[in-house]
Amino acid sequence: MANPFVHVELNTTDVAKAKAFYGKLFDWKLEDAPMPGGTYTMIRVGEGTGGGLMKHPIPDAPSAWLAYVLVDDVKAATSKAKSLGGAVMKDVTEVAGMGWFSIISDPTGAVLGLWQAKKA
Repeated sequence: MANPFVHVELNTTDVAKAKAFYGKLFDWKLEDAPMPGGTYTMIRVGEGTGGGLMKHPIPDAPSAWLAYVLVDDVKAATSKAKSLGGAVMKDVTEVAGMGWFSIISDPTGAVLGLWQAKKA
């Protein structure tokens, strides 16, 4: 399938509470990793699409899940989304050693992440 969903991320107002809840609800392996400005928790699910959780980067925003779609060229896909009436919520940003992402919203206001993995 072209452009599959590859990652889901919880931006939460309470990391400890979210980790306790999902750790008990599902059989997910939660692994903390340092990142600039805090900690990112990887969600390892075994088979299927994994994800992560982190402290919500937008002050006073509610907790929300965000899905990421794989793209070949995140800069081009971000520009294309904007040309089609979408908005760029977060421009292309590098995740050291892993790849690049951006966050867009469609013309209806739905938010989606775009992900380009670093070539091995």
